[in-house]
Amino acid sequence: MAAVSGFFEEVKRRKVYRVAVGYVVAAGGIIQLASAAFPAWELPNWTLRLVIVLLLIGFPIALILAWAFDVTPQGIRATPKTELSRPSHRRRNIAVLCALGVLISATAGFFLLPRAAARKLEKSIAVLPFESFSDDKESAFFADGIQDDILTSLAKIGDLKVISRTSVMPYRGKTGNVREIGKALGVSAVLEGSVRKDKNRVRINVQLINAANDEHIWAEDYDRDLTDVFAIQTDLAQKIANELQAKLSPSEKALMTRKPTENGEAYLAFVEGHNLATNLEELSKMQQAEQLFERAIKLDPNFALAYAAQSRVQSWIYHNYEVTPERRDRSRDLARRALQLQPNLPEAHLALGFYYYYGERNYDSALRELSVAQDGLPNSAEVYLAMGAIQRRQGRWNESTTNLEKAATLDPNSTWPLQNLAFNYQMMRDYPAAIRTVDRALQIDPASLTLWSLKAQFAIAGSGDFSVTSRALEELKSRPALAGTPHAILARAGALALQRNFAEAARELESIPDNAFAADPARLSAKYFSLGVARLETGEQAAGRAALTRAREIVEGLLRGAPDDAKMHCELAEILALLGEKDGAIAEATRATQLQPESSDAFEGVVATEALAHVYANVGEPDKAIDLIEHLLTRPSDITTFTLKVDPVWDEIRNHPRFQQLIEKYSAKA
Repeated sequence: MAAVSGFFEEVKRRKVYRVAVGYVVAAGGIIQLASAAFPAWELPNWTLRLVIVLLLIGFPIALILAWAFDVTPQGIRATPKTELSRPSHRRRNIAVLCALGVLISATAGFFLLPRAAARKLEKSIAVLPFESFSDDKESAFFADGIQDDILTSLAKIGDLKVISRTSVMPYRGKTGNVREIGKALGVSAVLEGSVRKDKNRVRINVQLINAANDEHIWAEDYDRDLTDVFAIQTDLAQKIANELQAKLSPSEKALMTRKPTENGEAYLAFVEGHNLATNLEELSKMQQAEQLFERAIKLDPNFALAYAAQSRVQSWIYHNYEVTPERRDRSRDLARRALQLQPNLPEAHLALGFYYYYGERNYDSALRELSVAQDGLPNSAEVYLAMGAIQRRQGRWNESTTNLEKAATLDPNSTWPLQNLAFNYQMMRDYPAAIRTVDRALQIDPASLTLWSLKAQFAIAGSGDFSVTSRALEELKSRPALAGTPHAILARAGALALQRNFAEAARELESIPDNAFAADPARLSAKYFSLGVARLETGEQAAGRAALTRAREIVEGLLRGAPDDAKMHCELAEILALLGEKDGAIAEATRATQLQPESSDAFEGVVATEALAHVYANVGEPDKAIDLIEHLLTRPSDITTFTLKVDPVWDEIRNHPRFQQLIEKYSAKA
């Protein structure tokens, strides 16, 4: 005890206490100053942590210097020695002093570092669906509009990471743990809200929550006239940006403060249409959205955002369902009208970009428009997704993959970016990566028929593994509501055909009523084409030809309305080849390669080339077919040696010596 008492007497004599207290006070001031100044200077978070770490390291060093030296009127001198300062005592006391300094620094660091890190939230947010406290349907749409407009305003701030609408909508009506939501979406803050609309008055309540600790940062209540709703949204977006210390440029602020429309009815029609337009795989929903956007435009002919949204719908329907000149031209005219009304509207540039992409296949012009849109919509997953989709058509696979990954980050609850990313890996024949990507998507939507079909397809193409197909079929059986859908039956029949169970595949296909595809005749033609192939394989020539003839009638009808649809020309070519019409089949397949050449489309151009190879294989031109197959094996495409071995379309040339040599050659390379 005496030694310890002597040690502390010596600490006091050498004024170490004073230095310790002074250092702590000064360090605290420096940390406070840095906490306030660094965010204003837009310095990264690690700079504040670095300052704190350096101050903590400096603390024991300051204590040692205070022990060894003293400040006198004659300058800095070594502290005079006493009896306690003999060499053995001195070494022991310095060691104790160092240990004490380190212990104090470590303890301070334990408390200071997390608190300093917590002072500044990361610049990322998710705006959850707002709850409507009114019973009528119109008020529910109004609440969606409030949420969507706040989200859109925030998404225009380049300094923020804002999660897309499709990824936050699954949380509608759920009272999940905010920490879990923040972790799932990869954000530091979550905005929750509720809306009560009563005639021309609206009450909005919002809470900004720290997703790391589930603590409320602030809450706001607005009780205003309905005409003030856009001002409320702008005010909220600016307050959130300030809280997250996100830099807001003048152009971003201008876009945020502009009202989309003064007409309340037009706004509600737009919001309802916007909700429906997210259902990209349901033509009926897209058609309903089309009608609502048309209503919004009629109610307010100067509603630029509605023109842009309507243009997007026209482009999507044109690309996927109705490849008609009328759809294409309407998409162009609507986008241009939106830009006439509001030249700096990023959504209008996005719409024009989609027109160039889908309507003209003018990829350079599309990317220019998308780049303009990206400046105004830096958090739009759609922009990154579209850019990635275009870049792969240009053969820019690495850039495409980077943009698709960015889209998946901004839209973490959507399977759409992940599906597109998986297609990239498929074309590059990186099937393990393709399957891993599909597995990520299956975590989001475990019951997705499309995803299970893709996973089975990739497993077969990559390694000849049919076990995934079996698991997919079992998954379907375990979900009766899904198993009986026409799309599920088509997928199941395709899997059975690859396993050469053609009789069962035919029975499955015949169970689908024609009216199941009344709104999607392309699917109906696929049914009859697959049925025709299955019946021919089981030796039922008459039934097979009858099914193929029905498929031909459907496809020819579609081509009359869309003569430049390369996919339909490919399908007609393969039908004609199986019907024995050699010249017509070759002409149709050649036409498809002209409409969609590999030189201008590295992604879908190879599909037309593959269709021409199918035709040659089935009309008695094996060498031409094999030449095209080898060509496809040397570049990104979905042909692999495993698909060559199992796909029925190659049955006619499967025993050809060159075909076998090709499989051996590229199997060895793989």
